[in-house]
Amino acid sequence: MASYQRILLKLSGEALASDSKNIDSEMLKKVVNVVQSASELGVEIAIVIGGGNIYRGANLTSSGMNKITGDHIGMLATVMNALAISDAFDSHKIPSIVMSGFSIGGGVCDSFDYKKADKALSEGKIVIFSAGTGSPCFTTDTAAALRAIEIGADIVFKATKVDGIYSSDPELDSSAIKFDSLSFDTAIKKNLKIMDTSAFALCKENNIKICVFSMFEDNYTLANILNGHSIGTIVSEKGD
Repeated sequence: MASYQRILLKLSGEALASDSKNIDSEMLKKVVNVVQSASELGVEIAIVIGGGNIYRGANLTSSGMNKITGDHIGMLATVMNALAISDAFDSHKIPSIVMSGFSIGGGVCDSFDYKKADKALSEGKIVIFSAGTGSPCFTTDTAAALRAIEIGADIVFKATKVDGIYSSDPELDSSAIKFDSLSFDTAIKKNLKIMDTSAFALCKENNIKICVFSMFEDNYTLANILNGHSIGTIVSEKGD
């Protein structure tokens, strides 16, 4: 029996990219393998995807682009990523549905509807949320926390390049200390920039744990966590 029944997996857009491609088919396969191994445990899985592999609004905003315009472009980039992930699931006969935070016509994807998302998850479909919260000025971290609340997820899993939360960037600081667990208050106080403060606050207020882990070290890392293995860093109300 898995530790959690319904989870939300937060992926950055960079998780789909390689050095030469913004959306790499091999990286898509890795996402499929990781999600499939978790799904086989009977866990209901929703995904929130970022768009940084295609477009980073902050880059052009700093060059003079209107921030709202930049955020809208970034949200559209997440829709492209979500469609690519869904297509990869389809090719492996894994049922999925893409939902957007704002309305997109032409049969591209569904608009977000928490009741429809809940039903799809209960039917065993992977639900992929795109376009963030549907409004500019909010990060996909905040979108992940919000969607987790709306679908009644037990935990938010955030996949990163490192195997948990550290006192500083372990790629730059060899003396960085890894935390096995943290409280929300400590994570916020220490300004550990794994998720933004709004996302932490939403999860804290709604008692939704966050697990930060490295997804691509092993196709079974997420499944192993769900089976009770102590991997990554858990952020919770009490930090235990």
